[in-house]
Amino acid sequence: MTRDGRLGVGILGAGRVGPVVGAALAGAGHAITGITSGSDDDRAAAVLPDVPVLDALEVVRRSELVIVAVPHDELPGLVAGIAELGGWQLGQLVLHTDPAYGIEVLRPAAERGAIPLAVHPAIAFTGTSIDLRQLQVAFAAVTAPAAVLPIAQALAVEMGCEPVVVAEKDRAAYAEAIVTASEFSRSIVQQATGLLRAIGVENPGGYLSALVGSTVERALREAGDPPTQALL
Repeated sequence: MTRDGRLGVGILGAGRVGPVVGAALAGAGHAITGITSGSDDDRAAAVLPDVPVLDALEVVRRSELVIVAVPHDELPGLVAGIAELGGWQLGQLVLHTDPAYGIEVLRPAAERGAIPLAVHPAIAFTGTSIDLRQLQVAFAAVTAPAAVLPIAQALAVEMGCEPVVVAEKDRAAYAEAIVTASEFSRSIVQQATGLLRAIGVENPGGYLSALVGSTVERALREAGDPPTQALL
């Protein structure tokens, strides 16, 4: 757990995302300094055992890198509130994981000398150690000022992801793509399993598993092929 350049990492948010990102960075050699209480502290403790549960200001005070992984609507207020209390530190890395925001939402921290980074790992988080394996085959959207973009990319790699740079102006379109893929897929599966259940098929999710998986894989391959190949 020691390496050159190890950071003290604090986690604001103990939902499905924050503890997993923290565990991934811990696996890359960083030290987790603390985590705030969240929606499921037992689940967070299972992913990050023996990490102290602290208030947000204390997490920020102890950390060189702060991961902000809170619900979308809470992110602006949390960042601004910590700034008003003088929490952010000069040269501190502040990274949020929300797909819809770029670095502008971190302006209150940046105005106090912190370094703003936006890294969104593109997986459906469960909040368990299963996510650590998913991160190893995932991409992550990275947005950061040009001078520190390599830092954001390196952190995405240390989470296990392949970084893809998304410009600040494109974050809204990126978020729409993420929501479309996740919500539409979930809705279609729920509709199909409901139809099968209504006609007496037991375990409709299991019945459709291979079909849905292979269909999605084919669609993803076709999306990456030239138009002429995708028609074959």
